[in-house]
Amino acid sequence: MNSRIFSLALLLPCAVLAQQPPKEAAKAAPATGPLATVNGVQIPRQRMDVVVRQQTARGTPDNEQLRAQVRDALINNELLNQEANRSGIARKAEVQQQLEITRQEVIANAVITEYLRANPVSDADIQKEYDRARAQTGEREFKARHILVATEEEARSVLADLKKGGKFEDIAQKRSQDAGSRAKGGDLDWNVPTNFDKAFSDAMIKLEKGKMTEAPVRSRFGFHIIQLDDVRAVNFPPLAQVRQQVQQRIVSQKVEGLLRDLRAKAKIE
Repeated sequence: MNSRIFSLALLLPCAVLAQQPPKEAAKAAPATGPLATVNGVQIPRQRMDVVVRQQTARGTPDNEQLRAQVRDALINNELLNQEANRSGIARKAEVQQQLEITRQEVIANAVITEYLRANPVSDADIQKEYDRARAQTGEREFKARHILVATEEEARSVLADLKKGGKFEDIAQKRSQDAGSRAKGGDLDWNVPTNFDKAFSDAMIKLEKGKMTEAPVRSRFGFHIIQLDDVRAVNFPPLAQVRQQVQQRIVSQKVEGLLRDLRAKAKIE
């Protein structure tokens, strides 16, 4: 079944049912046998169970109204699929390609689900990742601004203008090549050092508040003149507040590791 057709069809009964009396909207199919029979074709009840599980996983309550909506959507899909087979649309090359893509996605997701079931994220994993992120973040964050130019000669020229009394913000707006911060006078907002190129962060954390680098700082982006505006302690959230995000990050890492292993064993040409 084409998942895109199903997703569209699932919305149709919702709009209709919203205009119907609650009693009619809450009608449920019989509890035994096929979910419905459309032009002699039976729709298995298990198909509704799969969709209901998907919907409840997204936070939709499992009730008679949901099941009535799902039943209507599956009937609509069966009607559309029968029409597609009758008219020849189902045999079109682009439809067959979409079906194959959907088939592969379903199988790939099943493999990942099974892998994560066999390799679950433990409380210890979550604590370890949280501690790692906290250590990497450090205890302080910095509010800095910079002027980025292409060559050391340009950087020294900028530095000379600053030492003559030029305002950092004005010179940044005129001469910096960093499009992201140029309009803000070179302002990079609050960041922890690990968010920057190492050469940049090493120079920045050595500065006193209100001071700028005495020489150009070279990074992979070019040459910088850096000014440190302020420093403050990092307000790192407690684990309870970010537990879900940490778990999701570990899950992503596990899936990436699985794919790396599969790619390493595969012959890809």
